[in-house]
Amino acid sequence: MKSSNRIYLATVGTATSFVLVAFIARASHVRIITTDSAAPAGIYRTVTASLTRGELVLACLPPEAARLALARGYLGAGDCVGGVEPVAKLIGALPGDTVEIRPAWTAVNGIRFEHSPTLSRDSANRPLTHVAWGMRTVPDQQVWLFGFNNRRSWDSRFFGAVSTGNVRGALEPLIIW
Repeated sequence: MKSSNRIYLATVGTATSFVLVAFIARASHVRIITTDSAAPAGIYRTVTASLTRGELVLACLPPEAARLALARGYLGAGDCVGGVEPVAKLIGALPGDTVEIRPAWTAVNGIRFEHSPTLSRDSANRPLTHVAWGMRTVPDQQVWLFGFNNRRSWDSRFFGAVSTGNVRGALEPLIIW
């Protein structure tokens, strides 16, 4: 067999293997999380969400936030509205909770979170818009999503509440690194 045929077969075989693994992972509700803004990077399984404070969830963003995330490269292509991938974030506030956003900190029900300043610029030094400073009550059928493991996390401080209907499920770690 010619060397070029072997290279072609190896390339096609490798590409087919990657597509097959991705298809199986998707069908079995397995996600690879590569950022650490809400939880350690790793392989997670999507399970039914109970929508509790502190629960790590997979969620689609509101359309305007999704468009910005895709345009700026915060998120890749995916199957949420606008063709954007879902985010993995912690539920930080539930309906009826009080959220307070200030430049230096964020609080839920009067409890301030560490590593929670609302930054004015992203890592590429582009301006970031955020929700208005002040207090607000989370409406019914909405949650606030946070990622305080990384102070640069792009979360509800910047795009506001997310509909509970956009929460795809909770994430259960299988392997983390």
